[in-house]
Amino acid sequence: MAKQPMLKFVNVDRDMPEKRDADTRSHDFNEIYAEFAKAKAEEQASRCSQCGVPYCQAHCPLSNNIPDWLRMTAEGRLKEAYELSQATNTFPEICGRICPQDRLCEGNCVIEQSGHGTVTIGSVEKYITDTAWENGWVEDIVPGADRGDSVGIIGAGPGGLAAADVLVRAGVQVTVYDRHDRAGGLLTYGIPGFKLEKDVVMRRIAQLEKAGVKFVLNCTVGEDLSFQAIRGQHDAVLIATGVYKTRDLGGPGAGAAGIVNALDYLTCSNRLSFGDEVPEFDSGELNAEGKKVVVIGGGDTAMDCVRTAIRQGATSVKCLYRRDRANMPGSQRETQNAEEEGVEFVWLAAPKGFSGDPVTGVMVQKMRLGAPDASGRQSPEVIEGADYVEDADLVIKALGFEPEDLPTLWGEADLPVTRWGTVKATFTTGRTELDNVWAVGDIVRGASLVVWAIKDGCDAAENILASLDAQASVAAE
Repeated sequence: MAKQPMLKFVNVDRDMPEKRDADTRSHDFNEIYAEFAKAKAEEQASRCSQCGVPYCQAHCPLSNNIPDWLRMTAEGRLKEAYELSQATNTFPEICGRICPQDRLCEGNCVIEQSGHGTVTIGSVEKYITDTAWENGWVEDIVPGADRGDSVGIIGAGPGGLAAADVLVRAGVQVTVYDRHDRAGGLLTYGIPGFKLEKDVVMRRIAQLEKAGVKFVLNCTVGEDLSFQAIRGQHDAVLIATGVYKTRDLGGPGAGAAGIVNALDYLTCSNRLSFGDEVPEFDSGELNAEGKKVVVIGGGDTAMDCVRTAIRQGATSVKCLYRRDRANMPGSQRETQNAEEEGVEFVWLAAPKGFSGDPVTGVMVQKMRLGAPDASGRQSPEVIEGADYVEDADLVIKALGFEPEDLPTLWGEADLPVTRWGTVKATFTTGRTELDNVWAVGDIVRGASLVVWAIKDGCDAAENILASLDAQASVAAE
């Protein structure tokens, strides 16, 4: 007998897990949301309407079977809910924490459209898998029979790790190469602990290592090891490097000291959470303590930077964005969290230049929204005569990321790239024009979401297996 009937959205209000008080949470890097209690998770899951056409599932890149695991949660069948969640997602507890659900599953929930408030899908997803870890339901990866195939993966971020998971389960020998000293990519060094505590990432990496995945760290392809050498050592290669080149700012004073890249700033902060010695922090170069901080950009990386600066003890933190709140690309939930913690948003404002060296201010142009651009978004236009200077001791550039010039860095002129510098690969398979070379995630899509990288990694891994099978079949004839 089911413990909890569904369709309770009419008489049960939407509720999130308890959020720590802003004054308290803004002094540490711990996650800000508490865990659902069992009864609360069941109650919130029971709000699902079990609609005939599950738009939440349709708008999830991984096509997670959300309605079914919500029903299982409502009925107290948590182990089954976890198994169903894990069946389509290699890292459900990570997606539950960092996916912008307001733009994906929850934003397309039928009851949200009817005015009853979306089901809290992300929080339930996180609860299911955290409960599974606590109860020992997350089993070790058991590799299949050794196929004799070897795959090299360049990049230990979400796309590479997802592919490694699929491949090692199929009996492939997997080696992952990464430039950093820890695996995880942006999950480890780009996303702050208050959104994704690092032990959550490290236990998944440990799970892959235990299954036999080999990690070659502190390895920069093109310097420590050539791309051709990696190709020569493996039957197939998967490129999953992500995009790390920061979009730059021009204008007078753009090269002044005190103007830093978002990823450098976030990596520094995350290294501190591991207990690393970080000279750039100790020197004050990447430390916001006691400073007036201005972050330029309106995406999720900008939100990570402003909230990190608050925690480091900045005297003020302002975020400049050239459009308005309704048109910003970042999560509205993260924007609200930042405002609660003391961040001031300066909408319709763009940098024109910088004063001082070290920097003392940002020269700001006030903007208005004009006609829509090619994407349909309204284009910002300068309001003449409305310039002013925003005081700043530290300016963080969070304008997004672009691909590095891999053909040049790797000495591989034949690596096919688009006019944007991304690797040219088939979206559904990740296959490139180079024999036995695949590519996935941001290095193909451009800067995108973790969940898309996971999807791409899984799809490419399946295609690699099919290709290796086909090659073996031909060789056997």
